[in-house]
Amino acid sequence: MKTVVRLALVDPRDATRNSLKSMLLGIDSVWLDAECSRYEFFSDVVQQSQPDIALVTLDSDPVKALALVGRITQDLPACNVLVLSSSAEGSLILQAMRNGAKEFLSIPLKLEDFMAALDRIVQIHGGRGGDGQVRQSQVLAVCGVSGGVGCTSLAINLACILARNEHNSVAVIDLDFALGDTDVWLDIIPDYTIQDVAENITRLDYSLLKRSLTRHECGAFLLPRPVQMDDGLKITPDQLRRVIALLKATFTHLVIDISKSYSALDLAALGAADTALLVTQLDLPCLRNVVRLMQFFDQREGFSGKIKIVVNRLGLEDAQISLNKALETIGREVYWQVPNDYATMVEARNNGVPLIVQSPRAKITRSLEQLAHSIDGSAHIAPEADDKKQRKGLFSFLGSGSR
Repeated sequence: MKTVVRLALVDPRDATRNSLKSMLLGIDSVWLDAECSRYEFFSDVVQQSQPDIALVTLDSDPVKALALVGRITQDLPACNVLVLSSSAEGSLILQAMRNGAKEFLSIPLKLEDFMAALDRIVQIHGGRGGDGQVRQSQVLAVCGVSGGVGCTSLAINLACILARNEHNSVAVIDLDFALGDTDVWLDIIPDYTIQDVAENITRLDYSLLKRSLTRHECGAFLLPRPVQMDDGLKITPDQLRRVIALLKATFTHLVIDISKSYSALDLAALGAADTALLVTQLDLPCLRNVVRLMQFFDQREGFSGKIKIVVNRLGLEDAQISLNKALETIGREVYWQVPNDYATMVEARNNGVPLIVQSPRAKITRSLEQLAHSIDGSAHIAPEADDKKQRKGLFSFLGSGSR
């Protein structure tokens, strides 16, 4: 889990602005949300983009720039202002600090100086919102050892459980461009898809990406696969990382439903993930693929430590391989076991309703709530003691659902 900050930049000089932009685009923990070449327009830019940090260069017009620093500090106190200048004059530094600048750095800017200042701002002043809490983003990838093992059902329901917490903002990416069905699980007919993002990747910014997302009533946002099967969809791993970086700068949680092809895009998403759930069932083909995939992940730097094996549909049928035998076969620990409840899950899917709404007290729902909580402590688990309250409102719930 890494802190991601959104940054807006103003510098009337093209040379230094482009140099700063190139450096910022190479920092994973920074999202350059907006850039501006005029001091007089930058206040409006900051008001619209609401960045964590405003980066202001002073050299073009120190008087205007210092006045701008004071205006931003007064109008948007949650935004931390960082100023840059080629001058080290004491009076200039003093005036910048008096006007509200949190850091003063020299031009040409060194990467190590900027990163040190960024760390100080995050640690001392907090992230966006001005409440002293550092905003962090967690990326969860859900991948499977075979088709039909339940990856999408887990990804969607975990996202909806996480989104139930009012302090969380959650987005889901469907990377199965051919046969993905995350939109079916949420009963969503999207206006935009990842196709639109790919076609506009060169001018992608926060507002464009936000328009491409579809919000479900549970609070989760979805970036679905293309409507049509089209070989023309071209998105590179670097472009996908750019999309993920922007979503990380905007959402507290990003859930990625990986395809079963383990393509370069899938591996890029896994590489960007903090945690990856490898979903399997207790049958021989699935367990064989667990072994193959884990061997593959072990050979890739930074992968093996984040992979967690999840056994789905435990108790599906008597012919299943026992859990103890499965552990001997794969030689790995199982992180989580999700009980089989085919009828409940199919009903939720067919209704396009997440389990926490469709069947909040079902055993499978409780298991997924606990799984979400184990991955991220912000996931709320309804205590068993609340059952009486839930029963009290049962008929009103059914009544509202039948309208």
